[in-house]
Amino acid sequence: MATQGQQTSSTNQQLEECIRLCLECLKICQQCATECIQMGDKAMARCIGLCLDCADICATSANLMSRNSEFHAQVCGVCADICEACAAECEKGDGEIIRQCAETCRQCAEACRQMAA
Repeated sequence: MATQGQQTSSTNQQLEECIRLCLECLKICQQCATECIQMGDKAMARCIGLCLDCADICATSANLMSRNSEFHAQVCGVCADICEACAAECEKGDGEIIRQCAETCRQCAEACRQMAA
């Protein structure tokens, strides 16, 4: 059976990993939105919007987790939902950044779901 110290260490590692993934997702979503805008493809409008939404919620989630806000679990749940929507939309597109964005969003969503549980 794990001691309280081991559980706290595990929880801290989980928190740090989720923060890292949120920040990584923030970065790739901004890059993806920029690339989609530069492509000028109107069919990518939803992807751009979701990438920007995802970047914003990832930043907020990372900030709340960093300061151990009492609301971080709730925000992480919303973050996971938006990351999943963004990933699904990015999976419809072509290009390396778009594929990386979808993959990173899926990883971030999984970590945020664990934080929200």
